[in-house]
Amino acid sequence: MKKLISIVLVAAMALSMVACGGASSSAPASTGASSEAASTAASGEATSGKEITVGMITDVGGVNDRSFNQTSWEGLQALAEENPNIKVSYLESKTDADYSANIETYLSEGTDLIICVGYMLAEATKVAAEANPDQLFAIIDDSSIDLPNVACLMFSQAEASYLVGIVAGLATETNTVGYVQGMVSDSMNQFGCGFIAGVKSVNPEATVLQFNANNFGDPTGGNTAATDMITKGADVVFHAAGATGNGVIEACKANGVYAIGVDTDQAPLAPETVITSAMKRVDIAAQDISLAVANGTFTPGVHLYSLENGGVDLSPTRDLLTDEMLTAVEDAKAKIIAGEVQVPSTPEELGDGLFTLK
Repeated sequence: MKKLISIVLVAAMALSMVACGGASSSAPASTGASSEAASTAASGEATSGKEITVGMITDVGGVNDRSFNQTSWEGLQALAEENPNIKVSYLESKTDADYSANIETYLSEGTDLIICVGYMLAEATKVAAEANPDQLFAIIDDSSIDLPNVACLMFSQAEASYLVGIVAGLATETNTVGYVQGMVSDSMNQFGCGFIAGVKSVNPEATVLQFNANNFGDPTGGNTAATDMITKGADVVFHAAGATGNGVIEACKANGVYAIGVDTDQAPLAPETVITSAMKRVDIAAQDISLAVANGTFTPGVHLYSLENGGVDLSPTRDLLTDEMLTAVEDAKAKIIAGEVQVPSTPEELGDGLFTLK
């Protein structure tokens, strides 16, 4: 716990932007900087001095998605600034077909650790890991790969979404809020289920409009979806949609309603619009697993980041939150950590047909 808290404090200072495809012909394996990577200070743990290389592969949202991918990359960059023995780089995936090609690029270069960002890379990661048992992999947001050379970095995203749902339920003046999801899957559905449960916990009469964008890289589609929700009365819209969510925030800003960000603190995108964000510390997870490889302590299997260990939370920018909202959120956090509140993470657990996305 002490170790992860120290990671959170330092990594939060390092981040200044927000993130959720093989590389183009002009983008070599070291695209985006082969900066040297980070966080002895952040983790409170000295590295062994062993020189390693870490290669990160984005999903189709790209490294500048201001959400999931970007946050992961910024975590590695922050790590590199503190640990000259760790070299980091990234490859962008423009389409699904690029996942395997990008993995092959890093395999051919002898990269020590390959970090695949997002469950959409799961199949390509599993195939490559099975074929290359001596190669270490990490995948963010997928726990389906049970291999001795794969670490699955998972987050209790339903818990963070529950907290922002409380904010939305208390903030709405129309009793209508919106939710835009990037794609329907077991992992992504956790966001929606947690959010709806949080809204209903403080405002049982509220309506939650829902839309599946089926795309993590379509800001225009996100804008259209949010605008439609706003015309139907939504005055708070939460997105869990990577770069698609940037369009959601733009629509909320243009219409003078609140937006809720995801993965990182998205308030800098629209300070008067983004009331809060459901944070997932993917930056810390990327740092942790990289340091483990450098120190020879890599362990496969699921590594879970939750409210209890600081891996998910409300974003630190809270200027637009009322005292009532903050009190309700802190009360809910304490009850979740104590086991008094069980946050639903599936449509079945949520019940009553409240989750409507297909």
